[in-house]
Amino acid sequence: MYLNAFHTRLSHLHLISFFLGVIATVCPFANAAERVTLKNGFELDCVRREIIGDKVRLYFAGEGTASTGDAGYLEVPADSVVRVETVADLPESAVTVKMPQQAAITAAPTKEEMHQMLAQAGAQRNIDEDLLASVVRAESGGQVRAVSRAGARGLMQLMPGTASAMGVDDAFRPDQNIAAGTAYLDSLLTRYHNNVALALAAYNAGPGAVDKYHGVPPYRETREYVARVIREFNRRKQTAASLTQAK
Repeated sequence: MYLNAFHTRLSHLHLISFFLGVIATVCPFANAAERVTLKNGFELDCVRREIIGDKVRLYFAGEGTASTGDAGYLEVPADSVVRVETVADLPESAVTVKMPQQAAITAAPTKEEMHQMLAQAGAQRNIDEDLLASVVRAESGGQVRAVSRAGARGLMQLMPGTASAMGVDDAFRPDQNIAAGTAYLDSLLTRYHNNVALALAAYNAGPGAVDKYHGVPPYRETREYVARVIREFNRRKQTAASLTQAK
């Protein structure tokens, strides 16, 4: 019901999102890295690139960008690249992604501050704010300093490798955590052609597991997670619709 409307809303994601796609022409860098600046303000230091039609795949050294470490690259639209600079040789641990500066939020956000952060992140990525709120509820229960048994941190439970690659200085800062978590979810939605269930499954279990099983993995935790997020998303939409009708 409401999920169908959300699928329609997500159809424009490719305009501003990170893409994860198919390998084409390889353009390796032997000893130097390149700093790529995007229209949205992100600066990414990559160790090599691949040009794939109208997209560019940027490879990072170290842990990669996926929460499970099975992906070490991001794809961006070619027209989102505004500048490419060659930088001095970098050790693997020095390759990073720098996020635009944001106002620091050190304390637990109020309900209104949380709403503003989710709305801003959603607007930047064309992702429904209610979906992001549903992910926050399922991942961390809204606890800023939540840490999972696997080491995921913060509101949307970023693994250290993902947080580092996305330029997060402090995973317990809600603004940085939500911005990076939304960007990562955005890349998964694009990778799985806006299939919300697959994107959520990949956020929980990693894209490697989704690719291996060609669908939602047969893990009880992951299946319950996907159902829980979608159920919360629909609940929020139903509540909003009821409030609108009551006016």
